[in-house]
Amino acid sequence: MPYYSFRCLECGLEFERRLSFHDSLDDVECPRGHTQVERIFRPPAIIFKGSGFYVTDNRASNSASKSNGKSAEKQSATAEKSAAKD
Repeated sequence: MPYYSFRCLECGLEFERRLSFHDSLDDVECPRGHTQVERIFRPPAIIFKGSGFYVTDNRASNSASKSNGKSAEKQSATAEKSAAKD
């Protein structure tokens, strides 16, 4: 069962309640007995584990420099061929 965060509209107290998905949020009371409460939405805690989540994880650093070198060689060879034709 998940925990939900609430704030009392009368006294300003923030508190948490462990509720089932089937429980009504309208029946929640402040620990001080107040009935006017609002739910506070908080972002979920997400933890990324393993490789593949960062830019540096998708390829080795050597392969990036090799591919750049090969494409530069191809471009210069193409430029030389077109210059020789003219």
